[in-house]
Order: sequence, then structure tokens, then C-alpha cells
Amino acid sequence: MLDAQRGEAILEIGFGTGQAVLDLAKSVGDAGKVFGVDLSWGMVARARSKVASAGQSTRAALTHGDANKLPYKAEIFDAIFMSFTLELFNDEEIKAVLSECRRVLKKGGRSCVIALLRKDHANIITRIYDWAHSHFPAAIDCRPIFVRNEILHAGFHIDIMGSAGYASYRKENILAVLASIDGKLDSSEFWIGSK
Repeated sequence: MLDAQRGEAILEIGFGTGQAVLDLAKSVGDAGKVFGVDLSWGMVARARSKVASAGQSTRAALTHGDANKLPYKAEIFDAIFMSFTLELFNDEEIKAVLSECRRVLKKGGRSCVIALLRKDHANIITRIYDWAHSHFPAAIDCRPIFVRNEILHAGFHIDIMGSAGYASYRKENILAVLASIDGKLDSSEFWIGSK
């Protein structure tokens, strides 16, 4: 959905084991670079090892850090990618993270967010998830969020939005959003789901 291009500078927030970093590094080529920030030192080490083993170290720079205060200068990235990361933050932190995304994106930049979708009327599963998250946050570290509303309130324009299936999650429970700062993306250039 992000449609990374050769020569672009892309940031992945919450890169985990680094699989998306590898895919993005191949897309940006030698003229581009993928940057990543993750709060877990364990994930940083694991992803760095995976990137090195794949021979992509020159195309990726992975760092330990907090998305609430991104360790990058303003307006340096063409795109930002987050997959099942935004819902790890509490409501106030989500606002801070999205504000940081706007700060580091270049004019005309785009952001792709894939998240667990919270619906207006929470079903029993969502209510159980919310309860477990509030009582056992270390074990149940994320929860469905109103991702569309959060992105709009952060000042992004939603260019494409659609459901996407992932692992054991049903398609209607995952939302993929491509948003831009200026709302000038040509939606025919991007895709949702599998190519």
C-alpha cells in the first residue's frame, strides 16, 4: 500500500523483527534508505541481525527510540510506515506520535498505518480485549483504536482506506490507511491488500 519508490527515505515506526524493513529496503534501492525506530532493544538487535544477514545493512538504519519523540530532524522522510504499532500507545501518546510523524514527513509526504480497527459499537470480544488491556497491559499490550479519527485529527488527509486481512484477524477488524499531509496523492498509484 505504501508503494515505496527507488531513492526514497522511509521511516518504519515499531519495526519489530524487521521483515517490513527488508521489503522496503529492496524497494528504495541503493539510492534510498529505510530508517526504523523501535522501543525494544531486543527487537532492534533481532532486526539488525536479519537486515545484515540479508545484505541490506547499507539500505537500513535501525535505532532504539520512542515514537513520542522521534530522533530525526524535521521534514526528512518521504513516507512513514506503521503496522500494528499505533494501537500500542495510549490515547494521548497516539496524538504525540502522529504529531511527530507530521513533523518528520516532507511536504507532500505520506503515511501508511495498519491497525486494529475499533468500531462505534464494541462487540463482546472488543470489550473483553479492552478489559484485559486495562488490567494486564504487559500481556495485552495493544487494543483496537479509532485509527481513522486519530489520523484525521492529527491533520492528515486520508487518501485511501480499506480493510485488510492479516494472520488470524478477520478482514473487517483491520484497517489500512494511506494518508498524506496535503491530500494530493493519486490513489490509482497505490493498492490495498495483496498485489
